[in-house]
Amino acid sequence: MLQISQRGQAMPASPIRKLVPYAEAAKKRGIKVYHLNIGQPDIETPKMILDAVRHSDFKVLEYSHSAGNESYRRKLVGYYESVGIHVNHNEIIVTTGGSEAIQFGFMACLDAGDEVIIPEPFYANYNGFAVAAGVKVVPVTSYIENGFALPPIAEIEKKITARTKAIVICNPNNPTGYLYSYAEMQQLKEIILKYNLYLFSDEAYREFCYEGHQVSAMHLQGVDENVIIMDTISKRYSACGGRIGAFITKNKMVLDAVMKFAQARLSPPSFAQIAGEAAIDLPADYFDMTKAEYKSRRDLIVKRLNAMKGVFCPNPGGAFYAMAKLPIDDADIFCQWLLESFQFENQTVMLAPATGFYGSPGLGKQEVRLAYVLNLDDINKSMDCLERALEAYPGKK
Repeated sequence: MLQISQRGQAMPASPIRKLVPYAEAAKKRGIKVYHLNIGQPDIETPKMILDAVRHSDFKVLEYSHSAGNESYRRKLVGYYESVGIHVNHNEIIVTTGGSEAIQFGFMACLDAGDEVIIPEPFYANYNGFAVAAGVKVVPVTSYIENGFALPPIAEIEKKITARTKAIVICNPNNPTGYLYSYAEMQQLKEIILKYNLYLFSDEAYREFCYEGHQVSAMHLQGVDENVIIMDTISKRYSACGGRIGAFITKNKMVLDAVMKFAQARLSPPSFAQIAGEAAIDLPADYFDMTKAEYKSRRDLIVKRLNAMKGVFCPNPGGAFYAMAKLPIDDADIFCQWLLESFQFENQTVMLAPATGFYGSPGLGKQEVRLAYVLNLDDINKSMDCLERALEAYPGKK
């Protein structure tokens, strides 16, 4: 009998998408489902971006440069300069979404069996990219009680072995919304210098900071060879389907290695590069308006959650996610029950169980992630559903 590979068997299912069949079944029963399970913004993609694609005029849809169109990379230099990141266009490789940037980094910088340390809970697909690269994820736990702050450096150092090659962070964080401080970023700088490690920084949510500012890994001084940024247009321009990201580093050796992977996949999507290039010309106040909208959503969902009996939700400093601890026995069972067995006024809510965001078995059993990507009215209605569900759930604590 034919077998699939060990890699195929080890590849984890997405904790964000695994409940989709239950949501689809609920919709077929006529139940409205409020999707707080996935970071798909409902804010319209700017017309200026879509028009750039609609009005593009060429006779052949040809390959771009493997690093991405030079015109786009040169415009990205200006964008990064505006946020205090000083790079040139040859230090940017355009990728098929931020996902490919992460995978390229793992493949180019790490050997099979090497280890990466990641504060948990973390973006679940890091697990998948690690499996594909044969890399071991070593989690170091952060806690909901202090808002998921960076674990103490001493706890990180305990995880370092001869196989440790990198630390991975997401700032602002998915799934917790935590915004790393300047002091925390300086601590990371010290540890990567001390142990000669790469620092992979996923900065997909750079624009969405509600108190304070994002400290990019590329704002750190003296670690140019160590730092790699993974980025994407998906969230900041509400363009998730474009699948355009960027891999950025000043390490020439890493760039040369990643370029070989980029050549092997030929080129990033042409239409989405046109969209990405147009996005850089959006008015300066574009992010002010979108950030204000997300902040109002955050404030509402956190207020509603903390008003529920037995629920605790720390106030996230960035991104558009909140983690909440619920008075339940098992988040996976509860999230499935919401879709299979519960409805309030013919409505229910879809959440992401937090267990899939932890690398340590048994953690996150009472936690869920909520993406506040719906308008205020829908957030209120979804919180009404959740409040009633917690009252009715047979496994409540």
